[in-house]
Amino acid sequence: MRGPVPDTAVTTSPAGALRGLSDLRRVAIVPALNEAGALPAVIDELRAFDPGLDVVVVDDGSVDRTAAVARSMGARVLRLPFNLGIGGAVQTGFRFAFENDYDLAVRVDGDGQHDPSQLGLLIAPVLAGEADIVVGSRFAADADGYRSSRTRRIGIRLLARVVSGIVGQRVTDTTSGFQALNKHGIALFARDYPHDYPEVEATVMVFRHRLRLIEVPVSMRERGSGRSSITSLRSVYYMVKVLLAIFVGLFRRNVVPQEDAR
Repeated sequence: MRGPVPDTAVTTSPAGALRGLSDLRRVAIVPALNEAGALPAVIDELRAFDPGLDVVVVDDGSVDRTAAVARSMGARVLRLPFNLGIGGAVQTGFRFAFENDYDLAVRVDGDGQHDPSQLGLLIAPVLAGEADIVVGSRFAADADGYRSSRTRRIGIRLLARVVSGIVGQRVTDTTSGFQALNKHGIALFARDYPHDYPEVEATVMVFRHRLRLIEVPVSMRERGSGRSSITSLRSVYYMVKVLLAIFVGLFRRNVVPQEDAR
């Protein structure tokens, strides 16, 4: 006897192969600053990966048509009144996911560097209960693709060594914003998220809260449009500032508690 006819939209998408995903409420958080040119492709690729994924674009004070373009593509837009920086924009997205009781969130930057077709690699360990947060790393393996400037790569590797020593686990790409999170990860980042060059500090924070973080190898692409604000000089400034922030953070007596801690 034949069983029920499967949902074609789910089974024919890459996400359809991820068992249990269709039972979860899931959202894609897309921080964007002046990314009107890149957003259509990003949103299309997210929907191609998983038609059941709610797409939320956090417009971080853009002066171009970022918000209008996102709305025209059917995405939900959270428009900040002025530029808060990447940390403020990302936390706004996680706050939305937390308040709307999403089971799973993925973070994909609005500039097109992250390839949504690789989201299955990030989501699978979360679905298997192996991790609370999964990060796509450019350095976890010899992945092909865009890897940014030599100066930035050196800084990323140095920060990764420092953070690995602090948390007692090898991490390779502490600046990656390509992520998948379960409810525990969403709750943490909704309540406490660094606002200035946040990913490195957030990695340390994850381990302080005893959440499970793993990396999976991914490749990344060049920006779809616009240009990065992080020059070689700013990369050096970034590295020094983040290192100071990490060590200051280590002396904080209290971290923000999770209300729904396991």
